[in-house]
Amino acid sequence: MFGLIDGNSFYCSCERAFDPKLRGVPLVVLSNNDGCAIARTREAKLAGVKMGDPWHLIKDKPGIKGVVDWRSSNYELYGDMSRRMYQVLEANFPAVEPYSIDEMFVDMRGLNDLVGRSHAIRVEVRKAAKIPTCVGIGPTKTIAKLANGIAKDYHADIGVCDMSTAERRTKLYRDIPLGEVWGMGPQSVKKLAKLGIETVADFVAMPSDEVRDILTVTGMRTQAELRGQSCLSLSFAPPPKKMLAVTRSFGRVITDRAEMREAVATYAELAGRRLRAAGMVAAGMQVFLMTNRFKPTFPQYHPQQTFAIEATSDTMALIGSATRSVDRMWRDGFRYVKAGIVLLDLHPPSAFPPSMFPTRDPKRSAVIMRMMDSITDRHGRGAVRIASTAPEGGWSMKRQRLSPRYTTNADEMLQASI
Repeated sequence: MFGLIDGNSFYCSCERAFDPKLRGVPLVVLSNNDGCAIARTREAKLAGVKMGDPWHLIKDKPGIKGVVDWRSSNYELYGDMSRRMYQVLEANFPAVEPYSIDEMFVDMRGLNDLVGRSHAIRVEVRKAAKIPTCVGIGPTKTIAKLANGIAKDYHADIGVCDMSTAERRTKLYRDIPLGEVWGMGPQSVKKLAKLGIETVADFVAMPSDEVRDILTVTGMRTQAELRGQSCLSLSFAPPPKKMLAVTRSFGRVITDRAEMREAVATYAELAGRRLRAAGMVAAGMQVFLMTNRFKPTFPQYHPQQTFAIEATSDTMALIGSATRSVDRMWRDGFRYVKAGIVLLDLHPPSAFPPSMFPTRDPKRSAVIMRMMDSITDRHGRGAVRIASTAPEGGWSMKRQRLSPRYTTNADEMLQASI
C-alpha cells in the first residue's frame, strides 16, 4: 500500500508561510528570469492565470493587473521546506521516496487506519513546514498518484482520498478522464479515444493484449497498476546521474568575452560543487553559448562544443576546460543571452584508474576542494571562490521579487521585534 503526499501550490505555499500578507491573495511564482508562471494559488487560477503564461504578456490584462501578486523563484527556500517535509514523513513511515520537490511516496504496508494517519501527517507537515498538503492512498503508485489528484482537485477541504479498495476504485474510475492518469501522455490518450476508450474504467476493462499492441509494454504496465497490481516499487537508492547541467539566461546581453568567461567559470564552479556533493567525477564536458532566438533581427550564433576531459571534480580543472572552450567558440559582434556547461560521463572516482601523468596533484586537489566545500557549507556561497568567477550574486538569474532565504541564510532570517 502506497501513499502520495503533495504540497498544494508548493512554491506559493512556501512564500505564504513567511509572509502572512500573501494568504488569501491571488499569487503566482515565476520561472527563471521572471519569465512564466510555474506555480499558482487557487485564487490566481480563478483570476485567469494559466500554467506557463508569460508574465510580461498577461500582467496587465484586466482581472490580473493589480489583483494578482507575484514572486521570483526562491529555490533555496523551496528546497529547504521540502527537506522539512521529508523529515516529517521519514519519522512516521517505514520508507519515503521523493518523486519531486513537493511530491513524496510513502510506504504504508502493515499500517492501520491509513486515512487517520494521512490526516495526522497533514497536520504535522503543516506544523513543521506551514505547507498545506493532500494525500492519495492506493495499492499501487499509479493509483496513489491518481487519488492524490482527486484529493487536490475535488476534495482539497478534506485533503485525503482513499482508493485502497476495489469497490472505491470501481466507483471513481467511471468519471475520471484517462488523461489524468500518471504516465498516459496526450498521444496515448488520442489513440485510445479513437477506439472509444475515454475513462479509466474503459481502459481497465480493455484486454491486456490489445493494450500492449497499442501502447506497448509500458501501457500494459499502467493498466496493471490501475487494476491494483503493483509494478513500481519504492526506489530506495536513486540511480546515479548520467549528466549534470548548469545553464542560465543572463539578466542582460553580453558582448564582451571577458564577461562571458567569468559567467561560464561561475557556472563551472557551481557544477563542480554539485559534482562533489554527489560523490562523482566527470570525464566529459559540453559548453554552449546562445544569442536570442526570439529576436531574429539580430545576428544569430549558437555554438557548442562537446569534448573529453581528464576525469575530475576539481573546480579549477573544470573552469580551465570551460573557459578554454569559450575562447575557441567566441565570435565578436553577437549579443549573447545565455550560456551553460553540461558535465558528462559521470562515475564514482573508483571507476577511473589513477593517471600516470595527472595534470593536477590528486591529493592536493582533494584537500583544496574539501576545504573550499567546508568553508562554503559553514559560511555560505561566496565565502570563498576562485578568482576567475563572479562575486556572490554575479551572473545569477533575474529575480526582481526574490523573497529572503528565511531558513538557509542567517542574514535573511525573520527578526522578531519587541
